[in-house]
Amino acid sequence: MNSFPDAREIAVRAQGLGRVLTDDQARLLSVYLGLLVKWNSRMNLVGPATWTEILDTLIQDSWHLADLLQTLAPQPAQTLDLGAGAGLPGIPLRVFWQQGDYYLVEPRQKRAIFMEQAVAHMKLPRTRVICARMEALPPARREAGLIVSRAFMPWQKLLVAVKGCLAPQGRVLVMSNETSADTVDGYSLEQVRDYTVAGKKRYFRLFVLGGHDF
Repeated sequence: MNSFPDAREIAVRAQGLGRVLTDDQARLLSVYLGLLVKWNSRMNLVGPATWTEILDTLIQDSWHLADLLQTLAPQPAQTLDLGAGAGLPGIPLRVFWQQGDYYLVEPRQKRAIFMEQAVAHMKLPRTRVICARMEALPPARREAGLIVSRAFMPWQKLLVAVKGCLAPQGRVLVMSNETSADTVDGYSLEQVRDYTVAGKKRYFRLFVLGGHDF
């Protein structure tokens, strides 16, 4: 098994992928990747086994997503990350984007425990883990300005299912390997952004509840 990376190794690797990290960002990613590799060897949290593979194929999503979210106006006061699993994209996302309160929602207890450990070790501000199904979220968590989902469920079903968890004009960010201009009744497609990871195009699609076409 790879030894845990130090911050310098991560910074060099990220620079080769086109991202210049601050010292603090490299340090925080070192903590997360070290914990993820350790836990992954016992409970198969993600497919890639080494920190370099995880950085190359999964962490990149988070910094590209952060770049997109920085452009939003207004910034969400509350974000729900549904089916957060091992904390991807949410935990590394919070290294790069720390607006509002961010809730990692995951019903599987072992995965929720891992994320709690990672958030605590990294001391991520305003970032919390909720071990629950989406349907069991309390009323206070059903006023999200943004919902993030990575393969939580098919995107059409997701948009229908999360309506009751969004604030007025709330947004839903869908991550996928395919793009489309389609939407679902009650939503408008605000933005599509593509980016490349490991030579393959990936897409963010941003939907607005009750919004207008842009």
